[in-house]
Amino acid sequence: MRDVEGGCHCGRIRFRATVDLDQAVICNCSMCTKKGFIHLITPPERFQLLSGGDGDISVYRFNTGLAQHQFCRHCGVHPFYVPRSDPDKIDINARCLDDIDPAALRTTPFDGKNWESAQEASLAAKAAQASSHPRPGLPGRGSG
Repeated sequence: MRDVEGGCHCGRIRFRATVDLDQAVICNCSMCTKKGFIHLITPPERFQLLSGGDGDISVYRFNTGLAQHQFCRHCGVHPFYVPRSDPDKIDINARCLDDIDPAALRTTPFDGKNWESAQEASLAAKAAQASSHPRPGLPGRGSG
């Protein structure tokens, strides 16, 4: 985990967060492709908005309306948003982080063009990983 800061192009929106740079994801859906978004999803308790408020942030929703695509209403940059896949988290655009070279990140692809099946596969893989790595003290998991 690493503490990072970032923001939009004009500087009106600034944030600080703790992220795992090894968990960067590139999605091929039309929205992420057009924005050039490199995803770093983090819980809200690891995200702090330093500047920029309701007057600086605009929200775009489409399709299911669950994702809240937030962008600076002044410069148009999308530094973070609330993702459809994890609506209880914040999805930070690694391209908007200070002192991080996005080209140096190891990324995992996500097939957003086929979102429903890709999300189902992603959730199944996470469940399989969780069951193969039991946490101590939890009955009914692993070899217990």
